[in-house]
Amino acid sequence: MVTSAPTRGSDFARLSRRITEAGLLKRRPGYYAVRIGLVGGLFAAGWAAFVMIGDSWAQLPVAVFLAVMFAQVALLAHDLAHGQVFRTRRASAAAGQVAGNLLIGLGYGWWQDKHTRHHANPNHEERDPDVAPDVLLWSRRQAAASSGLPRFIGRHQAFLFFPLLTLEGLNLHISSVRAVVRGKVKNRVLEGSLLFAHFAAYLGVIFAVLPFGRALVFLAVHQACFGVYLGCTFAPNHKGMPVLTEEDELDYLRRQVLTSRNVRGGHLITTALGGLNYQIEHHLFPSMPSPNLRRARPMVKAYCAEIGVPYAESGLLASWGQALRHLHDVGAEIRVR
Repeated sequence: MVTSAPTRGSDFARLSRRITEAGLLKRRPGYYAVRIGLVGGLFAAGWAAFVMIGDSWAQLPVAVFLAVMFAQVALLAHDLAHGQVFRTRRASAAAGQVAGNLLIGLGYGWWQDKHTRHHANPNHEERDPDVAPDVLLWSRRQAAASSGLPRFIGRHQAFLFFPLLTLEGLNLHISSVRAVVRGKVKNRVLEGSLLFAHFAAYLGVIFAVLPFGRALVFLAVHQACFGVYLGCTFAPNHKGMPVLTEEDELDYLRRQVLTSRNVRGGHLITTALGGLNYQIEHHLFPSMPSPNLRRARPMVKAYCAEIGVPYAESGLLASWGQALRHLHDVGAEIRVR
């Protein structure tokens, strides 16, 4: 159970005023125009290189490069879902559906709903879909109640974490299609059509350029690297931080800060993680454009020290280490039985 000072709703209000007065919630159209242009250009260049190289094992580096670009498009879709880029929901949704459904086969409507629930209750074992015990176990309570595949994997889940991430890209595709088929998304016809167009073009081009065996290898490398990259982008942010339950009554500021971790690093880390290395600031102000998160960090960190709220930061490797140690600790009870 997480302990904290008495709930004080005005704590976040005071911080929000300071952030607003600093102009950090204002949109950054110039930044996003450049970022979209660069990511879009590199995405197109990757596919152009794929077609030009043709039937060759030299396609494997292209598969890795395209995995990186798929992840960068996913990070752009993330910013679109939070309303960081455009003023209107319609423009954000349209761009998000093109980026997510059409370009990378990730259902924008399904993912936005899932991610919104995560933001409302981060690391809450009953409410956050990102810590649901589908395959991995995130708390000892989940471990004690586990059965079947999660219980089997849970014994050694820390060692299996990165290998399992190779399947995360495939899992996202399947979950996106399942949500459309089951009617769990708005604009079902549009989103389904865009997903179908993506998979038809994606598989069509790969099997048209490469013979069957080499095409399967390309698909495996591309999807595995895509899954690992996305997992390494999101896992450092919350995994290994406190897992909340119904017993934990925290105000908005504490709920977001105590369950989040920032990742220290320079511009390379920020680019690789799409600005999500400033996870505390992002969770406090989801609509803040990602380039402003770096500027908000010292203000938020100082304010947390002022009101006595722990502010977690670590390096990238250390953050992975904390996540893996947490997974190993959760599985301890299963291993001794």
